[in-house]
Parts: sequence; C-alpha cells; structure tokens
Amino acid sequence: MLLDTSVYIDVLQGRTPIEVDQLLQTRIVNHSTVALSELTHLLGALDPAHLRTAGVLKALGKTIDDIPQHRLSAPSTRACGEAGMLAGMVTRLTGQRNTVKLLNDALLFMHAAETGCDLLTGNVRDFDWFDQLLPGTGVLLYH
Repeated sequence: MLLDTSVYIDVLQGRTPIEVDQLLQTRIVNHSTVALSELTHLLGALDPAHLRTAGVLKALGKTIDDIPQHRLSAPSTRACGEAGMLAGMVTRLTGQRNTVKLLNDALLFMHAAETGCDLLTGNVRDFDWFDQLLPGTGVLLYH
C-alpha cells in the first residue's frame, strides 16, 4: 500500500476512521518521495511565529524520520510524464485551478500504479477522477 500525503496528516490530527487505522496496522506500508516532498514543504511553509508551529514541526519531523528507507521510492520518469497528462485531463474536465497540487496527486497515483500498490487517500475528489479515467489502479478512498 502507498500513502497519499492526506493520510499522514489525517493520522497526525487523529482524523482517520478506525478502518484506516486497522488497515495501516495490518498492511505493508510503502512511501513515495512525492508525499515526502509535500510533507517537507510544510516544514518550510509553516509560520514559525505561530503558537502551534513548533509542535506541528516536531510531529512532522518524527513522522518523516520514521519512514523506513527501504520502503521509500520515487516514481519513474515515465510515471512523471503520464501524471502530467492525467493531471491536465482532470484540470480540463473539472476546471480546477490548483494544478500543481493536482499534478502531485496524479504523480502519486501513477507511482502506485507502476509499483502495483494500492493507494490509500482521504482525497476522494481528485483521486476518484483519476480512478475513473484509469480504472483498476487500486485506490482506497476514505472520508
């Protein structure tokens, strides 16, 4: 199973359904450099003057440190190209504006497809579109 960035955030905030928690305990969990870059982006983007930032940074840092290197991989150049086309199609079909985030999501989707992993995500809106356009990839959606 490969994790979308939303899963890390939902786990840290205690927002995952019990079924997701059980799934995370019973399945082999793989990690993508795409999600890692989104998590580390938060480390740089959070306002250091905000009262909660120090705690969030500590929790994110621990989460990142806990990723086993042998379970972390990067998408191929082919997956990157296919993700660009997929994100472009969803942008055109839905009229969404945040295309960079959509591109990262498409890249995670294609990374899961090329590694044969099911992709776990709480981002139903975007990943449902990907799954409709390229069915059979193995997306596990939760609310």
